[in-house]
Amino acid sequence: MIQQVTKGIKISVLTKYEGAFLKNNVPHYAFRYTIRIDNQSKDVVQLLNRHWKIMESNRRPHYVEGSGVIGKKPILKSGATHTYQSNCLLTSPIGAMKGYYTMVNYTSTEEFEVEIPVFKLAATFALN
Repeated sequence: MIQQVTKGIKISVLTKYEGAFLKNNVPHYAFRYTIRIDNQSKDVVQLLNRHWKIMESNRRPHYVEGSGVIGKKPILKSGATHTYQSNCLLTSPIGAMKGYYTMVNYTSTEEFEVEIPVFKLAATFALN
């Protein structure tokens, strides 16, 4: 498990290789990742946006940005957690992701960034 704490918000990431398939004669590798967000601060915060950098061994990085996570903008009171799962398709068996969440602190009304640490995506057969 990969973990990072930014401004009292702890991000934990678990990944799993789901398998490979051909799409238009191009191999694709499917990965699932589970992210747990723990509010260890004393304030109420809300996740507003996500920003991802997706890196593959066979191409340039690409970026994904959007509102919330899986259609939600969770509000986390002090001590609360939010867990979600998502997926990533790569055209190489090895890659990585990193990014950040834009969040707002309800006490100060300030927006801030919470780092999502780099996590590897590797097909099990590519690890040897």
